[in-house]
Order: sequence, then C-alpha cells, then structure tokens
Amino acid sequence: MTTQVLLPKIGFSMNEATIAEWLHADGAAVTEGQPLYALESDKAVQEIEAPASGTLKIIATVGEVYQVGAVLAEIN
Repeated sequence: MTTQVLLPKIGFSMNEATIAEWLHADGAAVTEGQPLYALESDKAVQEIEAPASGTLKIIATVGEVYQVGAVLAEIN
C-alpha cells in the first residue's frame, strides 16, 4: 500500500514552505516516525517524520516552494 507524504500545515498562517533537505536518499528504506526531511517555512526549519514504513520515492525537489497539501514523496 502506498502512503503519500504531504506537506503539512505546521502553523496557523502557513500556506507554503520549502524543502530544505531530504534526510534519506530516493529508494531508501524508512521507518515510520523517523525524521524524513527538513521543511523551511518563513518562521523556522523543522524536521518532519515519516508517516509510514517502506521504500521512499522522492517527488519534491530540495529548494523548491510547495503549497500545503502538496505530495512530496511516496512510501511503498
């Protein structure tokens, strides 16, 4: 089963954020709850945890701005 990794809404006024860094390579095995990527908003940089365990397929590019709810990756 595929789990989509979506850009979360961290703050009340947050509408978009930048992917600062992926903490795992494309194709890597990840475990639910471990830090997956660093998200940079206008207020802070925060590590976001993996929502599921499996193999990571990265869709979003580091340095790009994405809207809340955008699909950043998939975990199979």
